Amino acid sequence: MLRIFHNTKFEFVKHWRMAAGLTIAFIVAGLVTFGITGGVNYGIEFTGGTLMQVQFKQAPDVAVVRSTLDKAGITGSEIQQYGTNTEYTIRARDEKQVEAQAAGAEGISKSIASALDQQFGAGNVTIVRTEAVGPKVGSELRSGAFTAMIIASLFTLIYLAIRFDWRFGAAAVLSTAHDILVTFAFIKMFNIEVSLTVVAAILTLLGYSANDTIIIFDRVREDLKKRIKGESLAKVLDRAINETLPRSIMTHATTLASTLALLFIAGEVIRPFAMVMAFGVFVATFSSIYVAGPLLLWIESKYPRTSSDSTSRAVNAGNDNSGDTRSRKAERLAAR
Repeated sequence: MLRIFHNTKFEFVKHWRMAAGLTIAFIVAGLVTFGITGGVNYGIEFTGGTLMQVQFKQAPDVAVVRSTLDKAGITGSEIQQYGTNTEYTIRARDEKQVEAQAAGAEGISKSIASALDQQFGAGNVTIVRTEAVGPKVGSELRSGAFTAMIIASLFTLIYLAIRFDWRFGAAAVLSTAHDILVTFAFIKMFNIEVSLTVVAAILTLLGYSANDTIIIFDRVREDLKKRIKGESLAKVLDRAINETLPRSIMTHATTLASTLALLFIAGEVIRPFAMVMAFGVFVATFSSIYVAGPLLLWIESKYPRTSSDSTSRAVNAGNDNSGDTRSRKAERLAAR
């Protein structure tokens, strides 16, 4: 069996200051981008409006397409090249126009198709796909997506607090919050449209990052039982990360290979999802090592384990030893 990075003894935790500096710098860069270019670039699903993907027989002049839509009364539309120079997406999401439509958001798509046919000739423009969402539905989807992320984080906290200790749970949830902040900074810096597929990627990232942190924390819990007297928690964390490193590398490598395949092969529709997931693989790996561990150290320093915790561990150890004694007595009796 292939085994890589086996029996490593890297000191990860001591570099937490450099890791924290990189994280803060990236988040600040994202906030600066927010300040310069405005808020999140929400997709049609969240703002309401109409999105059309159209294909021309010959590469059109974008200025002509825009003026054609303006003459048809569809002002302020966004026109972007989509793959080849003959394919474009048209986003019409002016809130007043959407609300004023008697037939809902789908009415604009008919107006766009009619205007393009008149300008470029019938049969020279093909409507590849159309998405139409009313403003009320978009608002409900946006609030639902936010609620889903909050609930996912809350259940992660509850699960870890029950399985391990509230300190582990708090460190894991704060680490996951870091992942969300960094991912939103990435989305804003690269102007990725936040659609339902991107929200799905963020929710997937929440579970993926929490799973990676849980595996490391589970090994930390096991290593704490074998802790040498006087050994610091930082040393225990380093040992746990090194012990899970081969498994982490193999898991992240295969996940990254899948997301890169989606990114380069699957097409434009799924590309935002693949971009966020590919970035999320790096973020999850980084946070489980350089964010969750140092946060646990900080929480332990502020809220150290009480003597009752130590007593409980001693009682458990005593119970284990008494069990071993009874089993040895049984073996001696069987031998007689």
